[in-house]
Amino acid sequence: MAASLPDDPTLDEVRAFLAPSLAAQAAFDGWNEKAVLAAADLAGVDSDLARLAFNDGPVDMIDAWFQAVDAQMAMKYSADELAGMKIRERIKALVEARLEALAADREGLRRALAILAAPPHLRRAAKMGWRAADKMWRLAGDTATDYNHYTKRTLLSGVYGSTLSVFLDDESDGYAETKAFLDRRIENVMQFEKMKAKVTGRGGDRFSMARFIGRLRYRGA
Repeated sequence: MAASLPDDPTLDEVRAFLAPSLAAQAAFDGWNEKAVLAAADLAGVDSDLARLAFNDGPVDMIDAWFQAVDAQMAMKYSADELAGMKIRERIKALVEARLEALAADREGLRRALAILAAPPHLRRAAKMGWRAADKMWRLAGDTATDYNHYTKRTLLSGVYGSTLSVFLDDESDGYAETKAFLDRRIENVMQFEKMKAKVTGRGGDRFSMARFIGRLRYRGA
């Protein structure tokens, strides 16, 4: 959350100001107007202004919160810190940074994912997942513009989504189970990239991307 709002804030500024605290309220009140008003009351924001800022329903609220999580994740490491890591370490560090930003609000996250899993919201949910993956790859320094741009983000969306399912129920110390699961999924991706490079070098990618991403959604070792 920003330190304060300007005297005459825009609705976008109100959204950005309140978004980080929405999940904490949604854990009790659900992703609805009650959560918006509770967050506004705590922050000293006019209730009518808060209503106007979040007048498009729960998915709009969730989207704003996820954008705040992205911003918090981006602040975790400097460009120099990330540049000093290997690529798999950068991705792992960024996924863990995003999970760290979500950790205090797991119940709000659980409710948010239940809403996004409803058929009318699946397309919007997919866009949010893609945006998170794109943000992580860009922070990691990815500049690909060919088909690799899309495969990298598709794979990371699958890794991140499956990791979230473990994270929600992880009661281990320091989320050790989630981190171990993430390590295995990233290793899957690294092995896939190696195989893809070999096969592509012989004249074509013969692997099924859909099958591979499906496998990432399971917890197998």
